[in-house]
Amino acid sequence: MVRPHHFTINTQTAVDNAFQRDVSESADHAACAYQEITRAAEMLRDLGVGVHLFEDAGTDTPDAVFPNNWFSTHAGGHIAIYPMKAPNRRKERRTDIIEMLKRQYRVQDVIDYSGLEPDGLFLEGTGSMVLDHIDRVAYAVKSDRTNPVALERFCTHFNFEPIVFPAEDAKGVPVYHTNVLMCVATDFAMIGTDLMVGPEGWQKVVRRLEQSGRDVIALDRGQIARFAGNAIELQGRDGRILALSRTAHAALTCEQIARIEASVKIAALDIPTIEMAGGSVRCTLAGIHLAPRD
Repeated sequence: MVRPHHFTINTQTAVDNAFQRDVSESADHAACAYQEITRAAEMLRDLGVGVHLFEDAGTDTPDAVFPNNWFSTHAGGHIAIYPMKAPNRRKERRTDIIEMLKRQYRVQDVIDYSGLEPDGLFLEGTGSMVLDHIDRVAYAVKSDRTNPVALERFCTHFNFEPIVFPAEDAKGVPVYHTNVLMCVATDFAMIGTDLMVGPEGWQKVVRRLEQSGRDVIALDRGQIARFAGNAIELQGRDGRILALSRTAHAALTCEQIARIEASVKIAALDIPTIEMAGGSVRCTLAGIHLAPRD
C-alpha cells in the first residue's frame, strides 16, 4: 500500500474514469486520505494480513495511492511492471518498492512492459486485468487502458488465457478498468452483469466462472457505482478475507453478503475520500504472490 501525503484527484485520468468525482485539491482531503490508508493498513494487519506500507510525499503523482496498476507479483518469483496511459501515472513506478520485494521475497525476474508506452500500448496492471490465479484466466474489459497486444504479451509470459469483453455504464461510456467491474475469489466471483454489453460477456465470462465451480454473484449498476466490484480476497491469520470498502459493503444485499460469508470473512475498510479519485479498496492493494526468503 502507498500512503499519500498530498492527495488529490488526477485530472489526466478524468477523461475516461467515470467513477472519479470533480473534487478540488484541499488540505482536508489530503489529511483524510492519509488517515484512511493508515487505518486501512492497521485493520488489515490486525486481521493477520501482511502489509508493506510505503509513503508518497510527491505532489505530481496524484494516483500513487493505487499501486496495483503499475506492478504485480506472481508465483514462481516473477514481477511485472506495466505501461500506463497517463504521463503522471508513469512517475508512480518506484525502484525502492521493487528492491524491497527482492530483499524480502524470492524474485527470479522482473519483466518490464513500460517500453510499450511510446507506441501507445497500455496495460494498467491488475486494474486492466482481473486475474483468476486458479484457472489461469485474465479477464479484461475493452478499454483504451488495456491494449490487446500488451495483454497478449503478458498472458504469454505469465501463462494466462486472455478473455476480453465489452462493458459500459448507463451512459454508454466504456468501463475504464476491469477491477471496478468484477472480483474473482477462490469460491465465488462478483461481477457487474448489468454493464456487460450483448451476449458476448455472458458467454465468455459468466459461463467460464460458473464452469470453474464458483458461485457467481451478479452486481447491478448501482452497486458497481458504489465500488461493490472493487474487492480482493486476502489471506488473514484465521482464514481468507474479502477486503472491500464500507461504501461497497453497504451496497450489497443481505443475500449477497451471506453468499460471500459462506467462504470468507468480510473486512469493510472506510476510505470515502480515496474513492473520490475513482478507485476503491482493490485499487489500493498490490498483492504479493511471492515466496518469502528464509
